[in-house]
Amino acid sequence: MSNTVLIWVIFGVLMLLSYIISSALQSYFKKCSKILTNDGLTGKDVAEKMLHDNGIYDVQVVFTGGSLTDHYNPTNKTINLSHDVYYGNSVTAAAVAAHETGHAVQHAHSYYWLTMRSKLVPVVSFVSNWIQWVLLAGILLVNIFPQLLLVGIVLFALTTLFSFVTLPVEINASRRALVWLNSSNITSVQTHPKAEKALRLAAYTYVIAALSSLATLMYYILVYSRRS
Repeated sequence: MSNTVLIWVIFGVLMLLSYIISSALQSYFKKCSKILTNDGLTGKDVAEKMLHDNGIYDVQVVFTGGSLTDHYNPTNKTINLSHDVYYGNSVTAAAVAAHETGHAVQHAHSYYWLTMRSKLVPVVSFVSNWIQWVLLAGILLVNIFPQLLLVGIVLFALTTLFSFVTLPVEINASRRALVWLNSSNITSVQTHPKAEKALRLAAYTYVIAALSSLATLMYYILVYSRRS
């Protein structure tokens, strides 16, 4: 099997895994939407309680539209929760809210990987506006002006680095969330494994994204190496 075929096989496997995990995540969240937290706290309540338990009072918990759009914004120090998480009082809503709050705790403690990721954000945001055009032109002109594709590869490598730097940030946020959910009795012996599974499924999406980015980078490197 040639390297090109192998990379396309990897692409196919990763796309299939991405679809399976995404479907499993949505299905699991729907399945657990009726399983409530011990005190019936909403995602907003959970986030605010976790913030205060960690001595953080300068972060706001706000509502954001869409589904699975939950995120922490370190620029304006806001925890943005989607409708089902913000208003929901299920164990999965609590898990997501605690996970995003975990990022706020990381920020407050200057967690190394979050700091690195934050520094990469403006660079990756700029690169993402140009990368597809540079790579397209680089492939079309690879035999005439191979340096252009090399520039595109370097730029894409930055986005791949960003994907891998994101992994420890997400895993650590989930770890912080689960420890707090257990110690604060938001989850019980029966419900804690469900919160853990929800965050584990969510983490898998980041792993697949990072591996897909790496596979794409390998493809462009392969095209460049065969320019002659």
